[in-house]
Amino acid sequence: MVDIGVLNAIIAPEAEAMGLALVRVAFFGGESDPTLQIMAERPDTRQLTIDDCADLSRRISAQLDALEEAGKDPIEQAYRLEVSSPGIDRPLTRRADFADWAGHEAKIALKEKLNGRQRFNGELVGIDGDTVRILDKEEVEHSLPFDAIDTAKLVLTDKLIAATVPLSIEGADEMEEEGQD
Repeated sequence: MVDIGVLNAIIAPEAEAMGLALVRVAFFGGESDPTLQIMAERPDTRQLTIDDCADLSRRISAQLDALEEAGKDPIEQAYRLEVSSPGIDRPLTRRADFADWAGHEAKIALKEKLNGRQRFNGELVGIDGDTVRILDKEEVEHSLPFDAIDTAKLVLTDKLIAATVPLSIEGADEMEEEGQD
């Protein structure tokens, strides 16, 4: 079993040293494909460049390698390290995410049923203290305790696409597929 709290304590300072905000640290894949997934972003742009991903990956790898050499490896098995931006239909993991993305469509799953329901889809209204508010398709507003949320993510919509236009697409038309001359 991997302790995500321990991994967060190792990874967060590396992201912060680069001026990045850590969005999520997750470990999944079981024995067949164990993966340490790290999502981060630049707070001012909510984006991450390929160079940012590579730099953060190297920093985290160096820290984890040093811990392994010291006999304090937080992950005992072989695994794959995946560093990425949270993407357009990003997970919502921090309280600030629910405020920042208010007005956009989201899917929320709770750890346990609340008032007979475990899944909620609709427009994020926001967060008040420790209570996330979401307005469903029937125009019913639900108040969900932040700590009761298992998973939450934005839904890909035209409105979300318009709100997350890349900073620059310069050079995109010049990219070549690998192996082409």
